[in-house]
Formats: sequence, structure tokens, C-alpha cells
Amino acid sequence: MRRERVTYNATSAMLTGWKKTDELAFLNDVSCVPLQQALRHLQTAFANFFAKRARYPTFKSRKRSRRSAEYTASAFRWRDGRLTLAKMTEPLDIVWSRPLPQGAAPSTVTVSQDPAGRWFVSLLCDDRIDPAPATTAAVVGVDAGLDSLFTLSTGEKIPNPRHERRDRRRLARAQRNLARKAKGSANRAKARLAVARIHARIADRRRDHLHKLTTRLVRETQTIVIEDLTVRNMMANHSLARAVSDAAWRQFRSMLGYRTDWYGRDLVVVDRWFPSTRLCSACGVLAEHLPLAVRSWTCRCGQAHDRDVNAARNILAEGLSVIACGGGVRPHRESSSRTGRSSVKQEPPGATQGIPVPSGRGGSQPRPVGPGQGPPGAGGAAAVRADAGRLPAREGRRRCLPAAAGR
Repeated sequence: MRRERVTYNATSAMLTGWKKTDELAFLNDVSCVPLQQALRHLQTAFANFFAKRARYPTFKSRKRSRRSAEYTASAFRWRDGRLTLAKMTEPLDIVWSRPLPQGAAPSTVTVSQDPAGRWFVSLLCDDRIDPAPATTAAVVGVDAGLDSLFTLSTGEKIPNPRHERRDRRRLARAQRNLARKAKGSANRAKARLAVARIHARIADRRRDHLHKLTTRLVRETQTIVIEDLTVRNMMANHSLARAVSDAAWRQFRSMLGYRTDWYGRDLVVVDRWFPSTRLCSACGVLAEHLPLAVRSWTCRCGQAHDRDVNAARNILAEGLSVIACGGGVRPHRESSSRTGRSSVKQEPPGATQGIPVPSGRGGSQPRPVGPGQGPPGAGGAAAVRADAGRLPAREGRRRCLPAAAGR
């Protein structure tokens, strides 16, 4: 086996030779910058692989990958709000989604095409984001669901728009039409494009709804408490997989994460094993069993609960304990988790036994293994917090997405 280290400079020299051949002469029709950027990305991928930060690089899929080309500052011209790419005589006819920040100039331009055939231009520029002003609503708990997309601890329920269900019949008709077309034919390509456009319509509406929802929560609330959901495991339930996928809880958490970081808000994530649904928010007693069909229940203390509102209030209370005490420090309750322990993530017995810790005389002694004697801060509730009162104005690189190119 031949082992040879190939660097970016070596691949760039190969690219120059390829352009001189008859088979690859078409590479001269485009700017050399996107080609060189692809080689740089390849070099980064192999560097991450050898550093054990990623898997071995693979080729992009022609069916599932998004086609894109990246242009650096030497390969485009930005003048008077108009963008001209290298080897183009006229500026692009772009429908801008929003203007660039005042005084900002793009440093990188990425042109991409989605499966529905739409072209997009993404501009990377420096932006200054000021923290949002303080709000009257201090903290709110958010419970994710399917009947109601999200339920707030204030009692407000955000309805689930069910974007996929609204276009399900149209999508099924387009997919049946695609299945009848011969593979490799022009009619099959047209039918595939029709299916892709329906999927894009569903994804666009879902993304727009989540953008508006997360923006509202960040503007109105200083601290937001959510629960850590394992969406991948929920997708194993074939009866709920389609509804869970359409809810896009993971995308909601991702948007909420970067928006709270932008505007100086606090995001607290409680442990996934915290029994928010079965716990009475009034007396703290844990119910034995609550099937999904039970939407309201009455505790033995006499308090009637809406299933989702009660869960949101419990998430809020757990988030407040995370902020105050680091998680797990709560009033004593009967079996406050599945294992009868506190909400702190527990280590298996003996996991730290024999690990030496410094003693008072400079020596070491075995680490105790008793309950509650784990390392401080090893809670099962993760907190991502930022003090808005002490945060300066944020500076960073912000990608303005997307601008639709072409009419």
C-alpha cells in the first residue's frame, strides 16, 4: 500500500494540470476559487479525521446533498448592494430576504441550489448584536407535545400547525405520479422536481413558524426552561414517528439556543429523565402511570391537572432549582425520578470507587461512593446561562440567510 501525505498545495497543483487535459477542460469555464475552496474543505475533512474528530471523508450524494459553490473576496464584487460573481458580466438578479447590516461588507459568498431547483445566495459578514432589553416576564417553562406543539407554564398552549398533514394528500399524489415514471426519463425528472417542491413548501412553513415562535419567546422572556428530549429514540415509535418528525423539536431547541446567546437571554435544559408529566406541581407526589391518552388527571391531594400545563410548571420549577442550586436540590418527594433518586444524573455504583482524591496531608485516598457524594455540578440537568446584565454587546460573524437568486 502506498502511503503519501497529500496537502492542499499538492492537490491545487493537480487541479492546474487537470484543466489542461481535454477530458477536464470544462473546469476552465468557472472561477478557480470554488474549485480551490472544495480542495480546502477536503483538506480540513482529512485533518479532522486524522485528529479523530470526525469519520473518514466520503463523497457527497448526488441525490441528497445540496449543491453549492463558495466564493471568497477575490472572486466576487459587492458594489451598491449588487453582487457580481467571477466570470460574470452582469450582477445577479436577486430577491433579497433582508438588507445587510449597516456598514457590513460580505467576506464570503455561497451560492447553493436546493432539491426543489431554487437558487440561494448566502453572505457571510461581521455583525454586532446588542443584548435585548430586560423584560417583565422573568422565566417560563416550555413543554413540547403533539396535540399542542408547545405549552407554557403560564397556561398558554401553542397549537400544532401540522404542516406535513396539510399537504399529505398532495404529496402522496405527487409520489405516486413519480413512481409511475420510467427511471432516467425526462418525465421522471419533472415528477421528482414536483415532489421536491412540496417537501420544500412544508419545510419552509415549518421553519418560518419556529423562527417566529422562538423570536417571540426570546423577546418576552429573560429565562427559558426546556426539557432535553431524545427525538431519535421517539422516532422508533412508528405510530408517532411522522408526527414527531413534523413537530421539529430539535430544530426548535437549536433556534432557541443561538437566539438566547445572541440577545443575552438564559436557556436552561433539564434532565430528560425528570418526570415532569407524572409529578404533581402542587404537592410533589409522583403518579404511578399516565398513558398518552390521559390528557387530564386529578392528584390524590385533590388538585386537578392538565397534563401539558402541569408538565410545563414542573419543568419551570426544575429549571429554577438548576439556576439556584445546580440541579437536584429540591424538596423531598416520593420517587422524584424513575430510579427513586433525585433529578441529578446518577453514576452507577462503583463507577468512582478507587479513584484517588487529594487528602488534607498531601496524600490521596479512595473516593467515597455513597449516595449524594459525587462531584459537585455533575447534575443531569444542563444549564446554558448568560448574565444579560454583565454581557457586553456581542460581536461575531453572522451569516445572512437566505437571499433567493433569480426570479
